[in-house]
Amino acid sequence: MQSLVQLYDIEATPPSLGDNTGDLDRLKKALSRYLEDRKPVVPFHRIAPVAEAFRNSGFKGCAAVIHYPDGPRLVDFFARAPEILVGMALDLGTTHLEASLVDLLSGRILERDTVENGQLEFGTDILTRIHFAANKIGKQTGLDLLHDRVLASIHSLAAGLTGKVGIEPGQIMALCVSGNTSMAHFFLKQNPYHLCREPYIPVVNGPDPFAASELDLKLHPEAVVWIMPSIGSYFGGDLISGILASGLDRQEETSMLIDVGTNAEVVVGNRDWLIACAGAAGPALEGGVARMGMRAEPGAIEHCAIDTESGRIEYQTIGGKPARGICGSGVIDLVAGLYLARIIDIRGKFRPRQPQAAGRLVPHGDGLAYVVVSAEESGVGEAILLSQLDIDALMRCKAAMYSILATITNQVGVAFHDLHRIYVAGAFGKHISPRQAIVLGMLPDLPLEVYRPLGNSSLAGAELMLTDASARARCKEVMAKVTYVELNVNQEFMIRFSGSRFIPHTDHTLFPSVPFYN
Repeated sequence: MQSLVQLYDIEATPPSLGDNTGDLDRLKKALSRYLEDRKPVVPFHRIAPVAEAFRNSGFKGCAAVIHYPDGPRLVDFFARAPEILVGMALDLGTTHLEASLVDLLSGRILERDTVENGQLEFGTDILTRIHFAANKIGKQTGLDLLHDRVLASIHSLAAGLTGKVGIEPGQIMALCVSGNTSMAHFFLKQNPYHLCREPYIPVVNGPDPFAASELDLKLHPEAVVWIMPSIGSYFGGDLISGILASGLDRQEETSMLIDVGTNAEVVVGNRDWLIACAGAAGPALEGGVARMGMRAEPGAIEHCAIDTESGRIEYQTIGGKPARGICGSGVIDLVAGLYLARIIDIRGKFRPRQPQAAGRLVPHGDGLAYVVVSAEESGVGEAILLSQLDIDALMRCKAAMYSILATITNQVGVAFHDLHRIYVAGAFGKHISPRQAIVLGMLPDLPLEVYRPLGNSSLAGAELMLTDASARARCKEVMAKVTYVELNVNQEFMIRFSGSRFIPHTDHTLFPSVPFYN
């Protein structure tokens, strides 16, 4: 393990009339025996505090050095070695930010927490925020406001996390940020205008590490800020983190990584090659597919099952709380159950004459809706419904997902049954039932042991970058290895999408384990 920030024990000979070496020069000389030929740089505004701390400690103690790609920086000095040296890993999500405090001395995770992204008031989706960024609001631009809100959210997270371990945010010595390309632009206050316009070019893919004070982050002033690099507008640092966390880049066998969030991002490959793409299949699964949709949080229906004979429904909420809505995994379970109970047909349309639907289908708008939870049972005082429009949205979403997977594997001549593992990241991977997703035709019909949930791989990758030099080296290798396929202009994807808008698919031979009902 080699953390981004390291401590070095120093004991230097005190100055004398025969040795008039400056305090900081004396410290750097004592430090040089650890750093071989690499000479440490001291940032200008750290000259006085570091030199003073060194003198006050009697010219012995611990030097804090941050290892930048271009060389070491000496940023602090302690009379005694601290028990913990803290870094912060951050998953910079579109709707929520999740962070962990990491002890850079041991690699131990000290605390984790989540806050809502303060940018939500300016748009729940990335595209709305990109357009908002160009607005002028008084003396500020929309980009200024987006930047300020995300920094406020980060500061809130940092304060809460450090409070739990009894330190101050100013003691955080490193921050690794992992997020999609647009969120990275908002964080860095870089113009996102071209991200959503052909040919979809970011301002920067791989920002160089910099000091927290350059962005006015309320951490240690010289804390290193490391941004996970992106490959394109729709392939962000969060997916690079996922590759590192899954170990996809080190495996001999060919595997797949799926990360469903703002977009569905997919990587296929092994230690020799990687190919990736992204497409708009994610927002529906984040809670946007249904009027009663919500994120995977307490009170969300995460799993449900319908008895195929009686039509009786059973459901499970996150945290065992009264049902407040239904998250993506719950919607997948529900629609798959509706199909298996023959309450919907292969097009996803309700069949009101089915006995299993008795008492559950009610008029809603211009069509029908299925009552998942009655108003009396729900935690929101109204019935939780799934409407025909909601199902239609899921049908588009699942068609896009399967089409993305089929297109990317076909690009390299890999069949689904050739895949050793399919890693499914994020809340989607944590809560989803792969079997029900297969019934819908969202995921390929493979043995269930092929599927592996990863949890928050974006955060896990950021944690690795803080503590593991080999992960930082792998990050560079992955960037050079990945081939990115742009689906926005891919005709094959559009053809596959049309054929995937049925349950499970127009070609039933692709899903031999799923019963076919007309």
